[in-house]
Amino acid sequence: MTAAAITRPRVGVLAVQGAVSEHEAALADVGARTTRVRLPDDLDGLDGLVIPGGESTTLGLVAGPSGLLDALRCRLDDGLPVFGTCAGLIMLADRIEGGGAQALIGGMDIAVRRNAFGRQVASFEADVHVPVLGDPPMRGIFIRAPWIEMVGPSVEVLADHAGHIVAARDGSRIVCAFHPELTGDRRLHRLFVEGLRGGGAPVAEDQKGDIRVGA
Repeated sequence: MTAAAITRPRVGVLAVQGAVSEHEAALADVGARTTRVRLPDDLDGLDGLVIPGGESTTLGLVAGPSGLLDALRCRLDDGLPVFGTCAGLIMLADRIEGGGAQALIGGMDIAVRRNAFGRQVASFEADVHVPVLGDPPMRGIFIRAPWIEMVGPSVEVLADHAGHIVAARDGSRIVCAFHPELTGDRRLHRLFVEGLRGGGAPVAEDQKGDIRVGA
């Protein structure tokens, strides 16, 4: 990998559905280059990948016929770092509890429950403390959000809300049940991108809103 790629990692944003432009803006804010991923060839040359929220069953149905779903599984098996939010969390899980069968990418030793916090009308916002990011808490926007019911031994729990796991990390793979791209808080995106640079130091935001690494 070139020095330029390490300095400004090239991150793909799965552009099948969801808050694509919002993730692109967040990634740009933390120093990454972005490209949209719609077809298998779009995965070439990426340093990392973001899978946005949306409808996980729709994502699987759209990405399957093009071969993108199989290509994603291959790239993740090869070690491509990935950050999944909401439906992206579901797609990266190895198992779904009580939600019926659907096509998944898999790769994280977690079991999730779809729409666990309720349907669209039950969407809400709440402060979520993510210890690896320090203070203050993140403002979590939960929209038809899942939660993680079980994690395997390699998975680190990053945050919980109301007694349920809502963020986790397994090596270079990060997932969360809420939508950090819909707020101005870039700490989770920065944590992901710092990992692509070979850093991965905890990221904290002080009370004035300034981002600092390793605080």
